Amino acid sequence: MQYHVDGDLVPAESATVNVRDRGFQYGDAAFETMRAYGGSIFELDAHLDRLAATCDELSLDHGLADGDLRERIDETHAANDLADAYVKLSITRGIQPGTLTAQPDVDPTVVVIVKPLPRGGVGSTPVWDDHAVVQTTKTRKPAANALPPGAKTHNYLNGILARNELVDGSDEALLRDGDGFVAEGAASNLFFVTDSGLHTPTADLPLLPGITRSAVVDLAREESIPVLQGRYEPSEVREADEVFLTNTTWELRPVATVDGIDVGGGPVTTLLQRRFDALVERRHYGGERLSPGETAADEPSDDSTGE
Repeated sequence: MQYHVDGDLVPAESATVNVRDRGFQYGDAAFETMRAYGGSIFELDAHLDRLAATCDELSLDHGLADGDLRERIDETHAANDLADAYVKLSITRGIQPGTLTAQPDVDPTVVVIVKPLPRGGVGSTPVWDDHAVVQTTKTRKPAANALPPGAKTHNYLNGILARNELVDGSDEALLRDGDGFVAEGAASNLFFVTDSGLHTPTADLPLLPGITRSAVVDLAREESIPVLQGRYEPSEVREADEVFLTNTTWELRPVATVDGIDVGGGPVTTLLQRRFDALVERRHYGGERLSPGETAADEPSDDSTGE
């Protein structure tokens, strides 16, 4: 494997960042995790827009055009001959004098790392082994006036502390805000289904609205599924008919249990998984291939316009 470090492709085992880099010293860096299907990035424009927003929050003026970042991603793909991959792009403030105060002049460190993932789309194999086992944690989300929740930075201590609490086979943490309302997973967005529709915590809470989250909301609305965004107690999630999580690599991952209570997937989760797979198939593989045993009539319709 080769990674892209400061404009050069280097073997993964020898890819390094200076120990004085502020990304290492302070977590003073922005990043995006993306997924490539068939050689192109899902919602690349949205990822680059969010990266720019994070850099604005950090007052990190790196001076790099989106075209430059796209080229580095493409070069990393080509060097590793990967069509389907996990892609992480990081931009740090680079090396500055050893004080907490950031300087306006930036010589950024830019890193692109990749690793292979299975083919996505219709009939694909998920990257997760099983349904998620979710546990509500004592660790809370910091308030928005403490840390901007929409900024995707190298400082992931909040999620790490939450994951450190997990016991009894749980593999994702469910974090609440300071008032006790569920916000998101340590590395995922939350959805649940009740008789009234599809629910997800409002982006007014301290959470990172994911790119996959947005795509799922659009797909649900196309299917005339009511989408409600609000403030929810953990008990409402535990009592839901279906629960699933979303992130870039998991796509849609059904939840088996929340705090030891069975919830599981269901027809809405399955429908949205199929619609998401069809979207990926059409956008990135040139069509909607059929799973073994399916007919064209079984395939979900998809009249979206490139959201």
